[in-house]
Amino acid sequence: MSELKIYISRDQIAKRVAEIGAQISKDFAGEPLVLLGVLKGAAIFLSDLSRHISLDASFDFISVSSYGNAKQNSGEVKMLKDVDQSMEGKNIILVEDILDTGLTLTYLSKVLTAHKPKSLKIAALLDKKARRISDIHADYVGFEIPDEFVVGYGMDYAERYRNLPDICIVP
Repeated sequence: MSELKIYISRDQIAKRVAEIGAQISKDFAGEPLVLLGVLKGAAIFLSDLSRHISLDASFDFISVSSYGNAKQNSGEVKMLKDVDQSMEGKNIILVEDILDTGLTLTYLSKVLTAHKPKSLKIAALLDKKARRISDIHADYVGFEIPDEFVVGYGMDYAERYRNLPDICIVP
C-alpha cells in the first residue's frame, strides 16, 4: 500500500460528509428519506452520511455492474440487485461513491424515476467531471476530482483498498 498517495484525508472527508448531511437535513426538514446506496462503493459514505442527517431515514441498496476488475468503464450497465422496498411517493437520496462518466447514474435515475418517487436527488462523494459522457449532475457533491484513479473509503481496485480511511490515488 506504500505505492498509494493520499489525495483526500480522512479528516477532510469527515468534515465534508458532515456538511452534506447538514444540507440534506435542511433541504428535507421534517420529511422522511430513503438513503439508497449503490453497492459496494457507497456503503461507507452512506453509513457516515446517515449519521449526519437529523431526519427519519431508512436504507436500501441497489447494485449495478459497469467496471468489473478493470480501470476502464465498459459502458454497459447491468442491474445486479434492485431495491427491496417500494420507492413510490418517497424522498430518495441516491448515494454514490463517484460520479464518473455518468452512465451508471443516468441508468439508475431512469430506473428509479419509473418507481414514481416523491423526489430523487443524487449525493456523490466524488465528481470526476473530466470523464462525463452523460448529461447528469449530483445534487450534493463531496469533492470534485481530476481524472485520477482513486481507491479507499469504499472505492476499490479489483476489490482491494475499500477499507482505507483516506482517498488515495493509484499510480
